[in-house]
Amino acid sequence: MGRIRILIADDHAVLRTGLRMLISSQRDLEVVGEASDGDEAVRKAATLRPDVALVDITMPGASGIKAIERIRQAAPATRVLVLTMHDVPAYLRASLAAGASGYVVKRSADSDLLAAIRDVHRGRAVLDPSLAARVAHGTLRRRGAVGPATPTALLSQREREVLELVAQGFTNQQIADHLGLSVKTVETYRARLVEKLGLQSRAELVRYALDSGLFGPEGGPAS
Repeated sequence: MGRIRILIADDHAVLRTGLRMLISSQRDLEVVGEASDGDEAVRKAATLRPDVALVDITMPGASGIKAIERIRQAAPATRVLVLTMHDVPAYLRASLAAGASGYVVKRSADSDLLAAIRDVHRGRAVLDPSLAARVAHGTLRRRGAVGPATPTALLSQREREVLELVAQGFTNQQIADHLGLSVKTVETYRARLVEKLGLQSRAELVRYALDSGLFGPEGGPAS
């Protein structure tokens, strides 16, 4: 049996080097390429057709979550394993919705990451243990059962509109005026966002909106 071929996508060169050394120390694993941003990750996946793409969520260029969708389209046989610092259910759900097969937090032990790579390659869904109790197992769907859903499927259209306006710095009153809603209704939508995404501050909402491709990098809705 040949080695499991892996693409590493992360914008930190030092981390990529460490991951390459760790992975290359295993007889059954090999690194076939690296990418420093989402766009490059998609191009490398399309060209190299790795067995597993190890992808960070927060990267320059195409958002990491958007990159997952595009990798799955460009290289359908490639399984995507997210390796991220985000220990937040919203990111896990968005990654799975985009087509990822697994999600591991960067603080995990090296042995856990290596096991996750092998499990994902075998077609298993891998969920970081730290999030297991906070996310319903029903959100894990078998790869290939249906086409990847977009991260926006996590939110209703109105919730997405409110999220975009919150991320732009609008107050509840301004959002209410813009959408023709009452302030109380806007507060209800914001509460739903907190409940669904597990994010409290505006900074967290902005980061999630950017990483999920819900919000354009120049401060406007993504096209």
